[in-house]
Amino acid sequence: MGFIKPTLPKVDLEEFLRMPLQERLRIMCLKWVDEGYGAPRMIHVLYILKLTFFYALGGVAIATSTSHLPAFWHVSEWWNQPIVYQKVILWTVLLELIGFAGSWGPLAGKTKPMTGGFRFWAKPNTIRLRPWKAVPFTNGDRRTWFDIIVYLALMATVFVAMVLPGVHSDSLSAALPHNTSGLVDPALFVAPIILFVLIGLRDKTIFLAGRGEQYLPALIFFSTLPFVNMIIAGKLLIGTVWIWAGVSKFGLHFTNVIPPMVSNSPAIPFKWLKRAHYRNFPEDLRPSHLATFMAHGPGSIVEIAAPLALLFSPWPWLSIAAAAIMVSFHLFIISTFPLAVPVEWNVLFAYATIFLFLGFPNGDGYAVWDMNPGWLAIVLALALSFFPILGNLRPDLVSFLPAMRQYAGNWASAVWTFTPGAEEKLNRVTRSSPNSADQYVAFGWDPITAEVFTQQVTAWRALHSQGRGLYSVLLKSLPDIDTRVVREGEMACNTIIGFNFGDGHLHNEDLIRAIQSEAQFEPGEFVIAWVESQPIHKKTQEYKVIDAALGVIERGTWNVKDLVDEQPWLPNGPIPLNVTWQRAGVHH
Repeated sequence: MGFIKPTLPKVDLEEFLRMPLQERLRIMCLKWVDEGYGAPRMIHVLYILKLTFFYALGGVAIATSTSHLPAFWHVSEWWNQPIVYQKVILWTVLLELIGFAGSWGPLAGKTKPMTGGFRFWAKPNTIRLRPWKAVPFTNGDRRTWFDIIVYLALMATVFVAMVLPGVHSDSLSAALPHNTSGLVDPALFVAPIILFVLIGLRDKTIFLAGRGEQYLPALIFFSTLPFVNMIIAGKLLIGTVWIWAGVSKFGLHFTNVIPPMVSNSPAIPFKWLKRAHYRNFPEDLRPSHLATFMAHGPGSIVEIAAPLALLFSPWPWLSIAAAAIMVSFHLFIISTFPLAVPVEWNVLFAYATIFLFLGFPNGDGYAVWDMNPGWLAIVLALALSFFPILGNLRPDLVSFLPAMRQYAGNWASAVWTFTPGAEEKLNRVTRSSPNSADQYVAFGWDPITAEVFTQQVTAWRALHSQGRGLYSVLLKSLPDIDTRVVREGEMACNTIIGFNFGDGHLHNEDLIRAIQSEAQFEPGEFVIAWVESQPIHKKTQEYKVIDAALGVIERGTWNVKDLVDEQPWLPNGPIPLNVTWQRAGVHH
């Protein structure tokens, strides 16, 4: 990979852009095996610097300097201080809400500007997406000054809680008599909790960006529970995140996540090792036995077994071994630079593992069975499992993030297509960034390089299971697909709402309707293939074809097994589709 320039397929790029879609996908998928996304190395350096100095050291420096603790380089003096744990979580929430953490920068489709977040969410008339239509007072799809005030107030209250010194806590002193730094004043969490819930009911984008499904419970624990219970609740929170994420990886999707993820890692320089994750490069790009083992050995099984050991182990040696496994787990994910770039989240979880399970071991009175009263542990475990259970059974009702399906490959997804020149109509939408290819041009790349690099993400989608279904739908629905501009929905969505984390619910027909109200596409100009996550008890997925001007024009299902049996570029043609409904009078 180049340090300043991207790595592109080694073909004539102008000729490449004239090729049929399937041939382009084949070339880009083969290139992805060896080179991954092909982002310039300078981008990875930028992320490492941001993660190390701005997030990690910056967060610890703020936490220690505002809590009467020695400077951040005295690690032994602060790593197990409860107030540091609290403030690092607040720091992470703040950066996520601003847009400086997950889904930031070029690996998330943001190049110029590199930040979405506040540039969209503090701007009136940008697109607002409500999570559930049944919630009163949430009508409309544009941000009002009320939404902006709530958003700014949420950030302000998080900031205040983070920078004010700790206060005395009787429950903390009883457990740790020598502690002098105290805890964040529980009263300071009340306002962020209320504002988080309020904005979550009106604006799912900001709630998911702030990782409300994980950090909101933590804030509630900080504000309501005595110290020992707070620590045990923190263990239950991180444990349920891991365990449900492990459960979600069973099935056929996750195996397909591993090869493109490994291929994209700048930390793995060996082409032979990357190719070893595919069945038979270059003819067969389905996952190899090695990839299957990585997915369901170190992947799903370990992600369940190690957390269970941490939660229930009475032996320090087992806790240390399990903690080392989970820290390594998160460091590996960071090293691959996944496209949504949730690297801050992974650093926080690595630190929280050490803080919670090694700083406050089960044998010292911080085990699940030490919660007082005992039934509270059961209630919390059930409460923390509510959305994962509902989200696995009814993925249409719950984002994959609260459903704890991180990295599982079982995501709602979409591919967007435009007739030649129609993509420009997106510029009519109130937003704070141009289309991805235009951002690369503004960054200094020539238009052809920018276009080819933008298309590279469509190969990433094809290498995952859903991609083969989505491209099958497009090949069957659009006779002119080879002449259309094809975009990965997640990246395109990023330019519209300033955030995406792999959640197709953020760019379903609700977003398309909101786009259409300003963009005014003609029928056929902007057509989307969209698919819902696979419910845990079904073998099929439900897809839709959406025409921006007409709404949903087709519904159907496909068998997940058909996806994983096929090559990413569909050399044998589209997979079988079961059309269940078509809009009358629409020919496509």
